[in-house]
Amino acid sequence: MTDELALSVRHLTCGYRAGGGLWGKAVRQEVLRDVTFDIGQGEILGLVGESGTGKSTLAKAILGMVKPHSGEIIHYTRRPQMIFQDPYSSLNPAYTVAWILEEPLRIFGKYDGPERKRRVRDILDRVELPEETLDAKPAELSGGQRQRVSIAAALIQRPKFLVADEPVSALDVTIQAQILQLLKRLNQELGLSYLFISHDLNVVYQLCHRVLVMKSGRIVEQGPVEELFAHPQQDYTRQLLAAE
Repeated sequence: MTDELALSVRHLTCGYRAGGGLWGKAVRQEVLRDVTFDIGQGEILGLVGESGTGKSTLAKAILGMVKPHSGEIIHYTRRPQMIFQDPYSSLNPAYTVAWILEEPLRIFGKYDGPERKRRVRDILDRVELPEETLDAKPAELSGGQRQRVSIAAALIQRPKFLVADEPVSALDVTIQAQILQLLKRLNQELGLSYLFISHDLNVVYQLCHRVLVMKSGRIVEQGPVEELFAHPQQDYTRQLLAAE
């Protein structure tokens, strides 16, 4: 990890419009309130909190899927990508793994056919899948294999920053450990930065360097993982840790 930044979020307020229609007036419901934090290059930053606290909304705002009401999001890397919770619904079931991985490179338009195929084979090797996986469709793969394909798809354009939204919560404990080990190795080998969103504090403890604790759309505590787990300052953080 360096002192250079991968992402900077400043005073972010964000939400949705609710109600309205023919007779009613739409009301803005704030989900995120004055959220500020940085992610360093090569850092794995955990984001924890109960369901409904705004974690996924923050992920969508960072990737431009939700427009902030106010505040600033500054990316210091190009083409940030997302790893989704459910690898089956995030992969097109009608196509083979080869097509899924090559299509972003075709759209990018910078590489010829042989170079695209070389990059696909390279990223498949990075996520520790055999070459015959390329001919399979998502339904023919196990949950762990599908998540490895999802990670490969996120990495195919060689981003330096990934948002991982509950990427192991749909997997059993053994496969979880394997995917966490893969994410850790990719972080070290490729210098990747992650915003790693999870409700599972044990998973965050295994993987992350620092952690943010979110409650009701606000960051209520943050710090190095070891320090925060050993000496939580907020009652809410203590409750989350006690529930594990």
